[in-house]
Amino acid sequence: QVQLVESGGGLAQAGGSLRLSCAASGSIASMNFMGWYRQAPGKQRELVARITSGGSTDYADSVKGRFTISRDNAKNTEYLQMNSLKPEDTGVYFCYADGRLLRSWGQGTQVTVSS
Repeated sequence: QVQLVESGGGLAQAGGSLRLSCAASGSIASMNFMGWYRQAPGKQRELVARITSGGSTDYADSVKGRFTISRDNAKNTEYLQMNSLKPEDTGVYFCYADGRLLRSWGQGTQVTVSS
């Protein structure tokens, strides 16, 4: 099981951009699925985006066309580029990685978008 550490969260204005990073303590090359969830206050955690080891991606309808997920296996890091941010994107963002038997989670990073 790898340890995951997110960074890049913070405060942005509506229409702005942020890039989240998720650095793994070990190799991610064999991780079939990696992705990002978010949790807004008072709401359930929701899947934002995910990426396979082959580079295929899926996005929540609410972020399609605005967010881009990517991974760099050489750097053991995945990214979430968030553009055209909206206040409803506010929440704690968690990265995850699916190993052969276990899912690893990061500790979460806060994203706050002001209107």
